[in-house]
Amino acid sequence: DKKVIVISDGPTKKDDRKALEDAGFGYIIMKVDPLIGAKTEFLDPVEMASFNSDAMKVLSTCGVVRLIQEAFDAVIAQADAGKDLELPHLLVSAQKAVESAGFNNPYAKAKALAALHMTDKVAEINFPACFMMKDIEQVTLTTATGHEMMRAAAQLAIDAREIEKGNDAVFRQPHMKDGSLKTKTKLYEKPQ
Repeated sequence: DKKVIVISDGPTKKDDRKALEDAGFGYIIMKVDPLIGAKTEFLDPVEMASFNSDAMKVLSTCGVVRLIQEAFDAVIAQADAGKDLELPHLLVSAQKAVESAGFNNPYAKAKALAALHMTDKVAEINFPACFMMKDIEQVTLTTATGHEMMRAAAQLAIDAREIEKGNDAVFRQPHMKDGSLKTKTKLYEKPQ
């Protein structure tokens, strides 16, 4: 009997999530996941890599990656202790993600939250271009718009981290050799 944790951008409806839970699945559903403008009229490998690096900049800096890390670490700790596994059942909003990021400065946190909201908006912009629009000018302009917004969100994420760096207050959570987590905020301090 294998345990499965689904990480996805859907389903977001409560009944659908309950069905996953009832089937024995854990889940981490991210409402802040962007949708790439996947149209051959616009997308090539360079554009895809650029978009995905911008998306990862936001998802990592603004708390999504840390939230996933903490959820998996909790399950791994249960397994290591021989306990019955309690799988995560998380619906990740922008607010929930940014709380996991560990920002100290409220302006940095605000920039990160703005970046997450923009990332969610990218999906709203690109969805019609990917699945409904047919006119090449409309498709390419719309997908380019979504990708420009993703780039702007990535810049906000960078700005947020730079504020924290300027205050020597970047929250870090490294794994130790034994799998435990330590934390630190000062650049030159050892993880505690």
